[in-house]
Amino acid sequence: MTYSADGLPEGLTLDTTLGRISGVAPKKEGEYNVTLTATNNLGKDTKPLLIKVGDEICLTPPMGWNSWNCFGGSVDADKVRAAAHAIVDKGLIKHGWTYINIDDTWQGTRGGPFNAIQGNEKFPDMKQLCDEIHSLGLKAGIYSTPWETSYAQHIGGSSENPDGAWSKPTIAKKGHVNKKILPWAVAKYSFAANDAKQWAAWGFDYLKYDWNPIEVPQVEEMNEALKSTGRDFVLSLSNSAPFAGATDWARLSNAWRTGNDIRDQWASFKKNGFSENKWNSFAGPGLWNDPDMLVVGMVGWGPKLHRSGLMPNEQYAHITLWSLLAAPLLIGCDMTQLDDFTLNLLTNDEVLAVDQDVLGKQALQITAQDDRQVWAKPLADGTWAVGLFNLSETGETVSVDFESLKLSGRQKIRDLWRQKNLDDADGQFSSAVPSHGAVMVKIGSPAN
Repeated sequence: MTYSADGLPEGLTLDTTLGRISGVAPKKEGEYNVTLTATNNLGKDTKPLLIKVGDEICLTPPMGWNSWNCFGGSVDADKVRAAAHAIVDKGLIKHGWTYINIDDTWQGTRGGPFNAIQGNEKFPDMKQLCDEIHSLGLKAGIYSTPWETSYAQHIGGSSENPDGAWSKPTIAKKGHVNKKILPWAVAKYSFAANDAKQWAAWGFDYLKYDWNPIEVPQVEEMNEALKSTGRDFVLSLSNSAPFAGATDWARLSNAWRTGNDIRDQWASFKKNGFSENKWNSFAGPGLWNDPDMLVVGMVGWGPKLHRSGLMPNEQYAHITLWSLLAAPLLIGCDMTQLDDFTLNLLTNDEVLAVDQDVLGKQALQITAQDDRQVWAKPLADGTWAVGLFNLSETGETVSVDFESLKLSGRQKIRDLWRQKNLDDADGQFSSAVPSHGAVMVKIGSPAN
């Protein structure tokens, strides 16, 4: 297979063997319509690509992997490296999965040319790790906190000492987190700029910034620190961003956690996912409400793993709802132990296209009757993606009225999970939905 591109802006080049576009975008803002061509001995095919140059990044929700929900504090460079290779070897890279994100417990002590946090013995060479991830066609993410000490009791982004010296706390963690009491609070001296310079020098592309309560001064400071490096960073705020500050989170970051940490349990998934309606107006290209990571596959928060506690129907509902919500999709399982069922969940392009739709709209809950809910999301092609959810303990029939979608007459229906057209429907669409399950359809005819 060989690749070519027509219309690439100056400064970008295409690797004709790997099909990867790289380089430095032109300084002039604008939109560039590119035509991509793939050729082999059976023929060729083309596809359009729109490249936007400007200050806004993360124009569709980030997709990738995060280490916490599987490895927790047992993460190390080899596990991260293995996850990156698995994304490629198992073909997920071809479906848009891009980021390889290291969570808490990578941190050592301050030092280096920027007096920034260095990797500990588990991460001896961050630059080499980033380079390897990039060589696979992926991007790399890192974790930090403005607190003096992270949740997992590693060095944070502030200190009571002007030189940034830190020692592990000797008091019990319980009872101090989230109470603005050191060490789980913002200390006197900030090292946000120092750390941002180091992350940029290593080659990171994404920051998960984690503390509670999230407050504007720390977000503003880190936003400016990342921009000052000259490198593009996705800034993701965690956790439980106050709804009252939604306008600020949208102004200063690319994604923000809207609730508590998710677990692989029905009650946790239901609480995180079905409470997103009020956040709807703040989502859009570059700005994403985040109900937390995906809990499918082998999870466990390290070091022991187990198969997700969500039943198969619940996992279909999980991916369906997150895609409708235009949520960041960060896989939380051990990528080296992907089974066929989980791989199927994560590689359905018609489902993922709903999450990645360029219009960037988040679904709204348009019907909630007892345990039957309907969520609908307008798509860029003029159609609607609709999720029919059954939260009850028995099978139910769930319906969507076309009038609620501002549609009339007979409409085309496509089942996105099964990737097949259903019979056209007039006025409404109804389907049997299993207990704790979902049916995901596309309704309407594309405008072009």
